[in-house]
Amino acid sequence: MRFVLHDQSLANMEEIENIDAVKGSFTQAGQFQVIIGNSVSEFYKEFVALANLQEGTKESVKAAAVSNQSKLQQAMTFLAEIFAPIIPAIIVGGLILGFRNILEAVPFGFLNGQTIVEVSPFWAGVNAFLWLPGEAIFHFLPVGITWSVTRKMGTTQILGIVLGITLVSPQLLNAYGAAEALATGDVPQWDFGVFQLDMIGYQAQVIPAMLAGITLGYLERFWRRVVPEMLSMILVPFLSLLPAVILAHTVLGPIGWTLGQWISNLVFAGLTGPVSWLFGALFGAFYSPLVITGLHHMTNAIDSQLVADYGGTGLWPMIALSNIAQGSAVLAVWWMTRDDEKESQITLPSAVSAYLGVTEPAMFGVNLKYIYPFVAGMIGSAIAGFISTTFKVTANSIGVGGLPGFLVIQIQSMIPFIVAMIVALVVPFILTLFFKRSNILTNNQLDFDIPFFKQ
Repeated sequence: MRFVLHDQSLANMEEIENIDAVKGSFTQAGQFQVIIGNSVSEFYKEFVALANLQEGTKESVKAAAVSNQSKLQQAMTFLAEIFAPIIPAIIVGGLILGFRNILEAVPFGFLNGQTIVEVSPFWAGVNAFLWLPGEAIFHFLPVGITWSVTRKMGTTQILGIVLGITLVSPQLLNAYGAAEALATGDVPQWDFGVFQLDMIGYQAQVIPAMLAGITLGYLERFWRRVVPEMLSMILVPFLSLLPAVILAHTVLGPIGWTLGQWISNLVFAGLTGPVSWLFGALFGAFYSPLVITGLHHMTNAIDSQLVADYGGTGLWPMIALSNIAQGSAVLAVWWMTRDDEKESQITLPSAVSAYLGVTEPAMFGVNLKYIYPFVAGMIGSAIAGFISTTFKVTANSIGVGGLPGFLVIQIQSMIPFIVAMIVALVVPFILTLFFKRSNILTNNQLDFDIPFFKQ
């Protein structure tokens, strides 16, 4: 259950967590959140009735919580809510690319060293057909982003879709061929007589689409305030969309493309450079603390940019490994308290959730409460991240951030990823047991009612 409190200091954390139905509580993203579990809907109805409060929608709670967030938290929340609706499509795309890699890139000994598509016309046809949804998801990603931005900003979603299409139109030079065309000078242009404009598309580009979508949203909001209502149906869409398209292809697109390349180049250098082992260890260790602050949402944009620029991402595998590590730490706590029925109602479901890519119940409900499992998870994730970057593990795209994550790992990275996954499964479990039995960090507990970012 999510609460937006005017004065969070009045919440009595100890008494709240003594309620039988409560599995834990924490403060995040401007909201005081109480973990109930599967019975949350029934608990919510009874709470509203007893407290004589009016029910609020999820959207109204989020809107009210903004006032309790810092500017950085608001930016991260905005970014998260842009990517959340399109992540299912990206996951599907990653699975499709992984399956196509098996069909067209893996030589099998029983096929005399040939790939499946080389010996089977049927699977060659399947491989070709699967590129239809694969291309739609990744090459036309800007359409999904501009739509999602307008959805988030409460503006006209069809205008966002049209804007996104103008970024990936077949009239434009495909972004994947832009570098070669620019080098040879063979770039199509719009000729306005006094000046020319390159006709370059933004296939798979994230930041240009985000900048264009945000610009469209603010333009529409502005014109709706100043245009008389009787003319708004005609003028507002025209005055919003056309300038947004112009700005997207003259200013925002080139700037966004450059920013995206800077970010992806920087992260790629960390993933593949001479100290990649250190980058992997640090990212593996500190990704979980990043989740606490909400800043982890920015990794979705970075992953998408890496996929666009390099054909895969080495960042996402470490995220999946971190989730697994936190799940294993919770599983160790469950093992030690398995005779405690109340504790098991929290620990076991939290472990399962973390293994499937959702770590908040595990971290806030168990690991952060006792500290030592959280640290054990960080250490296990650091070692797994070290292995991942040392062996250049790469994923086709974002996937299910837990045990099913191997489904989107590129074929050549599968064995080292499985090794790293075993480390993420075993090390945190053993360390959690060791810390408990050695009384390391066992006398500390964390009060979640802390302002991670001050206003």
